[in-house]
Amino acid sequence: MKFKGKTLLISGGLGDIGRAAVAAFLQEGAAVAVGDVLPPAAANLPAGVHYTRVDVADAAAVTAWVAAAEAALGPVDMVIANAATVTVAGLYTITPEQWANELRVNLDGAFYLARAATARMLERKQTGSVVFVGSWAAEKVHAQIPAYAVSKAGMRMLCKTMALELAPHGIMVNELAPGYVDAGVSRKVWEQAPALREEARQKTPVRALITPEEIAQQLVWLCSPQNKHMTGSTLLMDGGLSL
Repeated sequence: MKFKGKTLLISGGLGDIGRAAVAAFLQEGAAVAVGDVLPPAAANLPAGVHYTRVDVADAAAVTAWVAAAEAALGPVDMVIANAATVTVAGLYTITPEQWANELRVNLDGAFYLARAATARMLERKQTGSVVFVGSWAAEKVHAQIPAYAVSKAGMRMLCKTMALELAPHGIMVNELAPGYVDAGVSRKVWEQAPALREEARQKTPVRALITPEEIAQQLVWLCSPQNKHMTGSTLLMDGGLSL
């Protein structure tokens, strides 16, 4: 119960990783506020979890969400910027609209959420934690997901910039960068093409794909009270892929 009396705010909370994180933080005693673009009827979250339908690319909507979550659950102590979208298309096939949308959701949305939540922490002179859910694609070229990779690379610098700014105030800011996760779009593709799933597993040096629950446990660690000195860091969790 390391988070008893603490409140978590997580975007993209209805995806596979988001739901696993919600369960892990609830188990540790946290109050949880979830945001996503799906209607409330589709949320199906555990009792007591505060849900808001919000587009993280809308700065005003994000600010209103943070305020509503705090009104319902109390001051936010931990923030996980997890909302993301991906388009599988090369540089010359991705449309301008797809490119812009990925940058708006993945990068702008992460910025709006982290800024709105930490601004309130600063007002209260409160310590806290921010974790950006990034990707190993932030520094390794992926030909078919250029907008996603660029957005995650931008997120990495955003993480470092915010970490430096907020360190004197006791607010830790870090990034979790997974490799091949058996979740989301990847899981849907692999369910239709099991051979691709096995190919990804064999390509990973540890010969294993990452589960959403394993991601969630690392998010718990990065937000834990024991993490007093790690800030501006990228926790690379890729099973050796980048090697």
